[in-house]
Amino acid sequence: MSFSSSLRTLASSSRIAARISRRQHGFSLATRTLVSASLRPALVPSSRTRLQNALPRVNYQPQRTMFIQTESTPNEDSLKFIPGVPVMEEGSAEFLDTRSALASPLALRLMGIEGITGVFYGPDFVTVSKSSDHPWAVVKPEVYALLMEFFSSGQPLFRSEEDREAAGPQDTRILDTDSETVAMIKELLETRVRPAIMEDGGDIEYRGFDENDGIVRVKLKGSCRGCESSSVTLKSGIERMLMHYVPEVKGVEQILDEEEQIALDEFEKLEKRLAEKEGKKDSPMAQYMSV
Repeated sequence: MSFSSSLRTLASSSRIAARISRRQHGFSLATRTLVSASLRPALVPSSRTRLQNALPRVNYQPQRTMFIQTESTPNEDSLKFIPGVPVMEEGSAEFLDTRSALASPLALRLMGIEGITGVFYGPDFVTVSKSSDHPWAVVKPEVYALLMEFFSSGQPLFRSEEDREAAGPQDTRILDTDSETVAMIKELLETRVRPAIMEDGGDIEYRGFDENDGIVRVKLKGSCRGCESSSVTLKSGIERMLMHYVPEVKGVEQILDEEEQIALDEFEKLEKRLAEKEGKKDSPMAQYMSV
């Protein structure tokens, strides 16, 4: 056999060996893949996936935040809180003790704060009054937190619709039995006086008109109750306007509750005693008469 023939035989044998090797390699790869697939365990969801599927789907929404503004009033012991949502919408309501506050859950809770003496609802504000011996630095945070919690919860302001209607003012409602003068007085109080007083966190209540002496009797509420400037508001503002538009009106007087009258009498007695004491000190003979 020649040398070239030997080379062709060797090359042919090498090609045959390479094909056999490739076939064996392909068979072993397919076999390993098949065996691996057959021995691979079924996909089992992880514990985290099972927990997520078991929990109910809840659409979480961001909680609405509320910003409550406060405004001072002419009365240092009354503060006006504006929650940014309607309160009474129409009319007003006042609570001066726990018994009257039973009609409103919010008023009842506010009256439970130490030092609070009164709660007043306006169309879009709440006026809270306190005793003079309790500073606002202590009372205000409690009131603020309570108002924030209540208005954020969406609870009704009154326990029933009947309680709401009974709490609102009925004084300026014009009746069929009212004279033309009384109807005009009520209309002025409702459209001119009441909105102005509510700006300061208070309200006014019509108590009657005496046609014999021409005196209109009213009652101040909210922050105007017990305010030192209420007499100025009564005389320079309300009385002057009513006398201008209604010639039959000769004056305006404020009606006080029994407790307010007692407090006013005691205050006048105290002022009288202080004035007498100052007079004795100023007298030239005071130094000789003192013991």
